[in-house]
Amino acid sequence: MNQSLQKVTKDVYKAAALDPQKGLCCTTSPVWKLPELEIPTKMLEMNYGCGSTVHPRDLSDGSKVLYVGVGGGMELLQFAYFSRKPHSIIGIDPVAEMVEVCRQNLQGAEELNPWFQNDWIDLRLGDALSLPVEDESIDVAAQNCLFNIFYVEDLKRALGEMFRVLKPQGRLLLSDPICDSGMPENLRQDERLRALCLSGALPLSQYIDLITDTGFGTVEIRARRPYRVLDPQHYATDRLIFIESVEVCAIKDPLPEDGPCVFTGKTAIYVGNQDSFDDQKGHLLPQGHPLAICDKTARALSGLSRDDIFISESSYFYDGGGCC
Repeated sequence: MNQSLQKVTKDVYKAAALDPQKGLCCTTSPVWKLPELEIPTKMLEMNYGCGSTVHPRDLSDGSKVLYVGVGGGMELLQFAYFSRKPHSIIGIDPVAEMVEVCRQNLQGAEELNPWFQNDWIDLRLGDALSLPVEDESIDVAAQNCLFNIFYVEDLKRALGEMFRVLKPQGRLLLSDPICDSGMPENLRQDERLRALCLSGALPLSQYIDLITDTGFGTVEIRARRPYRVLDPQHYATDRLIFIESVEVCAIKDPLPEDGPCVFTGKTAIYVGNQDSFDDQKGHLLPQGHPLAICDKTARALSGLSRDDIFISESSYFYDGGGCC
């Protein structure tokens, strides 16, 4: 990682560990409300993410979880809520002060939550670009508003490290800012703005390509929400720059010969006179019923030029099921 950016980022998050800063990031998804789960106030104040990476459907009994960039520990606690086993969760952060404050927060969480035990979480000082984790040892890996800080070459390394430690069929859960209008180069090179999760945002298509180029065979875009605006009055730009946040799940399954399956929330509905439509490629569309399809299947069906198949635009809120 660029040493100058590394120093700026560590300084920003050292300060955020020692003096919680509620406005540091802008989490636009609601905090989980679950039975018997009490989140300490300081954890909430240190929720330095831009979405959520904790989804029960990704977690099975006995899942080994890796969380990179621990923040105040809130998502570690949420993952622990579902795992409830010793040493089932690894939390990694490069900032020693953040690791220590996270440890203290988890001790406070243990006092508030009788079901929770500190030894379920293994906190480690480490770097996303060289994870201190064994190959193919993790079921679910996650990061929230960290990878956008990296320049592209380091982002490739970070994704490669996550791919390395995941088991086959393992899941990588990401939440990051994106910017489809493009970020001006002067802001992109502003290291403090990058560290603040503002100017490293990539276009969604490039973000997805980097994930699939790493080797992930399936990518799900689960949420897309407004995040921030950079305006000429407060930033060195001559135009408004709209930034969104996305929640993504990338699955370590084999890449199909015809390319990865990327689900952006498209749906196909067959409205013809038969009971169903079979494209002879493994996709059966029941008459009148919506079927979630990946973008690759959407392109193939559109190419048939049929007037009895409706294909929706991307909703960017894919919620499971579908063609693949």
